[in-house]
Amino acid sequence: MTITDPLDLLDIDSLLSDEERQIRETVARFVAEHVRPHVAEWFEAGTFPRELAPELGKLGVLGMHLDGYGCAGTSAVAYGLACLELEAGDSGLRSFVSVQGSLAMFSIWKYGSEEQKLQWLPRMAAGEAIGCFGLTEPDFGSDPAGMRTRAVRDGDDWILNGSKMWITNGSIADVATVWARTEEGVRGFLVPRGTPGFTTHTIKQKLSLRASVTGELVLDEVRLPDSARLPEARGLGAPLSCLGEARFGIVFGSTGAALDSLRAAIAYATTRVQFGKPIAAFQLTQEKLANMAVDLNTAALLALHLGRLKDAGRVKPHQISVGKLNNVRRALAIARECRTILGGSGITLEYSPLRHANNLESVLTYEGTSEIHTLVIGEALTGHAAYR
Repeated sequence: MTITDPLDLLDIDSLLSDEERQIRETVARFVAEHVRPHVAEWFEAGTFPRELAPELGKLGVLGMHLDGYGCAGTSAVAYGLACLELEAGDSGLRSFVSVQGSLAMFSIWKYGSEEQKLQWLPRMAAGEAIGCFGLTEPDFGSDPAGMRTRAVRDGDDWILNGSKMWITNGSIADVATVWARTEEGVRGFLVPRGTPGFTTHTIKQKLSLRASVTGELVLDEVRLPDSARLPEARGLGAPLSCLGEARFGIVFGSTGAALDSLRAAIAYATTRVQFGKPIAAFQLTQEKLANMAVDLNTAALLALHLGRLKDAGRVKPHQISVGKLNNVRRALAIARECRTILGGSGITLEYSPLRHANNLESVLTYEGTSEIHTLVIGEALTGHAAYR
């Protein structure tokens, strides 16, 4: 009796190039060898192994969609497929790669000076230096325009004061891209670890994204030379463009979490015997599996379509919002439903679905809450912004 893998249901592989399939398979092998054997321990301990960063650098996924400076320069689809396999391991792993490449590195690559790019990007691509992205504040998450962090000129220098919250990689980063309000509008600054007045604190007691480092950044009279300013970043559109890059990775990544959950549920259902036969042979279980597989493949096709649009230079912000809103919601529902198939066993870290579900609660919120993405889509449909 043949068992079809959930992602083979519609032969989506036939829509990928040989190179795209090879990249996906290479990342999948890395996750199988370096992540799956340990991720339950990382999740339970609430740690992310910093020593994994150079290995991810050797794999070539850090800033892989950027050109030059040690970056691979792959297509958006290839990057998305890598995110899918990384998040099939754990959302915390994909978050590390997304923040490193699509936020910290992308902000330097797109808005930095040549000196800044040469100083940071090759080391970050190799995983020798870790970056973070300081935009969200304790009182300003969905409304970054209200940020209170300030940068004031003092001769040839800048003085920064403020704080940032919920910053992935924040307390292990070697450099932070910090966004601050100035007299000329929002500007970005590179703040290296060890700069006087710059401190970080790890956020503990998380119920989600436990295999990921989340921190607070505090800037108290931090003095930076003008060479630390990202010269091409002017206005709030600069950090928002970086967020668009990270959201794209989530469209694929969340699909990976759903895929791994469904694979775990199918494997369990085909071996768990009740009432004299595997629970996979019962109609109610098959209905759950069929509905989830349809949702998974729909999400995968949407992600691939958006990736093709991005590679063609035609993707629009509201389209990324459609992908993020739809795919994270579907992935979260799939992970929860898979847990029901696992029964009591599903509440242990021996199985991945509930871990994925817990992680996806964070993914649903960060890089734009589901409410904000709903309003982005609503504005595209009506022409009216309903944020205020």
